Amino acid sequence: MKSGGNTTVRKSGPNAFSLPAANLPLSKRLDFSVGNSFFRNPWVQAPATTDARDGLGPLFNTNGCQNCHIKDGRGHPPESGDSNAVSMLVRLSIPAVTDEQKRAIITDGVIPDPIYGGQLQDFALSGAKPEGQIAITYQELAVTFADGEVVMLRKPTLKITDLNYGPIHPDAMMSARVAPPMIGLGLLEQIPEETLIEMASHQLTEGKGVTGKINKVWDVEQQKLVAGRFGWKAGQPNLMQQNAAAFNGDLGLTSHLFPVENCTSMQTICQELPNGGDIEVSQNVLTFVEFYSRHLAVPARRNIDDPQVQKGEVLFEDVGCKSCHQTQLKTAANTALPALSEQLINPYTDLLLHDMGEGLADDRGEYLANGREWRTAPLWGLGYTKEVNGHTTLLHDGRARTVMEAVLWHGGEAQPSRDKVLALSKDNRDALIAFLGSL
Repeated sequence: MKSGGNTTVRKSGPNAFSLPAANLPLSKRLDFSVGNSFFRNPWVQAPATTDARDGLGPLFNTNGCQNCHIKDGRGHPPESGDSNAVSMLVRLSIPAVTDEQKRAIITDGVIPDPIYGGQLQDFALSGAKPEGQIAITYQELAVTFADGEVVMLRKPTLKITDLNYGPIHPDAMMSARVAPPMIGLGLLEQIPEETLIEMASHQLTEGKGVTGKINKVWDVEQQKLVAGRFGWKAGQPNLMQQNAAAFNGDLGLTSHLFPVENCTSMQTICQELPNGGDIEVSQNVLTFVEFYSRHLAVPARRNIDDPQVQKGEVLFEDVGCKSCHQTQLKTAANTALPALSEQLINPYTDLLLHDMGEGLADDRGEYLANGREWRTAPLWGLGYTKEVNGHTTLLHDGRARTVMEAVLWHGGEAQPSRDKVLALSKDNRDALIAFLGSL
């Protein structure tokens, strides 16, 4: 099945997520390759002879996009012995209390920590100090299926250590986030907002307790609220802004969308160390990276003729997973992006926010998303995770080590579906996992 419509590629192995859309003409492959080079290669400290990619930091999480989105795939939480998180970061914010702060939520989504800003940077340039380090410990929780089989889940506890710029706000809210896969993002960007509205309306009238909602987020270029699509809480409206925000927050690089260094007024380090100029990521570079991130292809589903996979697909719908993990969506007509235009796709997401229960709650809001709500994660490419990234850690903070663990963390609106999975026989559970592995 062509999950990504005519963009779909047939590729296995570690580079399965790194190919251009199958229908991208040869005349555009150079643009894709140039965007890939800026996504893949490291940025350096200014001043440097490579002035097209200097200006890193002074505070940052990584020096290259590919370090987090490993092989254009999924990040993971730090492992025992790791000195830095690398492909996971921690979002920070404080509650909006004053009227001014409540107004700022409309355009900023969150109120950043007064010293450490909107996310913790655990790297710094030579001679500077990082903001702090991320430490995660886990508590084991047992979940039992109806037939007696036990699965151990791990509940993370997040702590920030070695703070170098003073105390963090006493009411600071922290949320760990691993880098999500890059495939199919341009297709998701092209799903009409009317489709999102229709899916939310259908869920409401269906009466199954699934009530997705659109996050409304600030579009910096348009200077207005629009539908959020990207990020774990759908906090970014489009790939241009998503990429520019990542350059700013993750790499410490300015652009025309985010022209201010990622230091707060309480941190003088950005004034003390050299930078790469007023705008460190040019519009030209942003455009190439946008083109690249739009046209990374979705690999084809596998084993679709396997009777066990087919059985699992029926179960996927029977237990209710399909209510949020939607198939058969169509992208908008767009003559400017012909490869992505009017494509019938199967992303297994509705791009909507859903209450996922207390177990997954990070208790940190973002625009309209509250502390229990998350955007439905696309499932296309799920079965490629191990071969691309060498692990199968899933969910926003990588707590789930297997697909079944990820399923069993579902609560809130998904609680009835989770309960049905707990009641499945071993054969049916295996079929469900076989189906998810085929994606």
